[in-house]
Amino acid sequence: MTLGTTSHPLTHLLLALLSLLPMAASSADSTLPTETWRPQFHFTPATNWMNDPNGMVYYEGEYHLFYQFNPFGIRWGHMSWGHAVSRDLVRWEHLPIALLEENGVMIFSGSAVVDWKNTSGFGQDGKPPMVAIYTGHYTTKPLQNQQIAYSNDRGRTWTKYAGNPVLDIGEADFRDPKVIWHEPTQKWIMAVSWPQHRQVRFYASANLKQWSHLSDFGPAGSTTGIWECPDLFPVKVEGSGQQKKWVLVVNVGSGAPAGGSGCQYFVGDFDGNEFSLDASFPKPQPEVVPNGLILGDFEGEGYGSWKATGEAFGTSPARGKIGGQQAVDGFRGTGLLNSFTGGDKSQGSLTSTPFEINRKHLSFLIGGGNHADKTCVNLRVDGTVVRSATGDNAERLSWKSWSVSDLQGKKGILEVVDREQGGWGHINADHFVLADEPARPAHTPALWADWGRDFYAAVSWSDIPVRDGRRLWLGWMSNWEYANDVPTVPWRSAMSIPRELMLRSTPTGMTLVQRPVRELANYRGKQHRFSGASLVKANQWLQKREFATPLLEVELELQSRGTEGITLELATERNETVEVRYDPGRSSLILDRTRSGRIDFHEKFPGRYEAPLGLQEGKIKLNLLIDRSSLEVFGNDGLVCLTSLMLPEGKTRTFRFHEPVGSWKIQQLRIWELQIPKL
Repeated sequence: MTLGTTSHPLTHLLLALLSLLPMAASSADSTLPTETWRPQFHFTPATNWMNDPNGMVYYEGEYHLFYQFNPFGIRWGHMSWGHAVSRDLVRWEHLPIALLEENGVMIFSGSAVVDWKNTSGFGQDGKPPMVAIYTGHYTTKPLQNQQIAYSNDRGRTWTKYAGNPVLDIGEADFRDPKVIWHEPTQKWIMAVSWPQHRQVRFYASANLKQWSHLSDFGPAGSTTGIWECPDLFPVKVEGSGQQKKWVLVVNVGSGAPAGGSGCQYFVGDFDGNEFSLDASFPKPQPEVVPNGLILGDFEGEGYGSWKATGEAFGTSPARGKIGGQQAVDGFRGTGLLNSFTGGDKSQGSLTSTPFEINRKHLSFLIGGGNHADKTCVNLRVDGTVVRSATGDNAERLSWKSWSVSDLQGKKGILEVVDREQGGWGHINADHFVLADEPARPAHTPALWADWGRDFYAAVSWSDIPVRDGRRLWLGWMSNWEYANDVPTVPWRSAMSIPRELMLRSTPTGMTLVQRPVRELANYRGKQHRFSGASLVKANQWLQKREFATPLLEVELELQSRGTEGITLELATERNETVEVRYDPGRSSLILDRTRSGRIDFHEKFPGRYEAPLGLQEGKIKLNLLIDRSSLEVFGNDGLVCLTSLMLPEGKTRTFRFHEPVGSWKIQQLRIWELQIPKL
């Protein structure tokens, strides 16, 4: 990602002018946007780039949504906070930019609260101020710190605190503060990500201005990607009266089950000082490093018998990061191979001496770039590459293993290669071991809020009234692997539908449950209903349906009569399809968008994504929300979710079931046409 700067006076002037404009085509234009793929009941910026939701707070009848926003274009770059409000979580009014990037400080992610007790002293005329807590990202030096701003007019205008920053530990990666009021200790609590350490840090304050460190949580769960955008909140447990448990949300930059960025969570308790995992949380498994023949551990001063070419690896093993590289970890001992010498543009290789393959597995630690044949570790036999592995575009090294049973008795040579000069044009590797069992990393099972490809940076609303009692959140509906390339104009990115959160006790522990907010039901129009028959008859009925809009909500309950799977196909008149499949044998709910329309803009966009989901008394329940360019699937009353972008060029929507005759029965099928009127 390329960082912008606002050092030029003309840029300051332009930003100031932009801040006065509502983020809509016209303040008098209340019609819904009609551009191709523009969502109709999901929030989008009127123009330009948007990513993380920020500062979500409820005050005086309005749900506020701030969001990271680039005033200058539809790619990630300059960062300010855009702003919108809603009274029903479905229709949104665009407001002027809230917090501007200026003086070389971008406005990165954060949160907002209503300071009901005026602990900050920012309030006026007996009314509480709204206070935003955000990360200042410096464009002229590697630094991120936490800053605040306040508003006394329902969030319409904001004043940055003259004493900023309010929390600074002097690090380049320290961001995304989520602040809550902790009633038992009568203090403000901040959860803030320490990304490269895969930790969340907790701080306390009496006034939002001075903060003291309490504790740290992590690493745990998924640690492949950096940790970002934390959230901390209590959630009700279904069917338990008023019982609540605490949920700590951690969004990860890579390593999600569907690939790329995703949202994980932890269930436990928070006592005002530290977060502790619930007893039901899946137990960690220790790292396994097998005994065997060490082919290279790089603990010496040089490379020993390994031969170096080019400049990328220097003359001796690295001891961690090199130069301006991000923090490198996950290697064993003190040394590793790291081809960042001279930056990503340098190239080179390291080659081992020949060795006999006399064990079943070859394991090693690897990180760095994901460029096939260019940033990789290769195993050569008789001059031919027979095994190859790349990094995962992450500086952290992780275990990879090859089965080499079929190569027993042959001579092998290892080579570590850097032939890439672009982004992530380097490779990290360590501890090559030939053994009779594979190496396995330490593993704490992760819990995922969404198993689809497009749900990230999810955070919840603050200050929902007690009489309402819900915990509400939404996420950014995209993925960092292709977010800059999604072909929408003149805007890029959307938010998920706001969702209500609960916890459900399951045989595997406490699980987060999500349901679309009830307010969406107010926009249901014509209903199509079918029940109590075979899928053959259901298909005959569906063939006769014509929908006046592509905006649809589907509720489906199916009864299994065997072990065969079932597929519901959503299609357009151009034969573009998205498939939602249930596989009883795998106990899996699967979403396939490989033929969903425009998929050619990025190689990682098409795919098939899977969530674990068991039958309940032989039944499966599905709820689908279909907008112009997205599909959200909720399984078994929100026990699992799959959120996915789709970019069909066709205008109509049709449904069809695929299944072996007689294996399934429709219990109930309801389809609503959603009607979203003018604001």
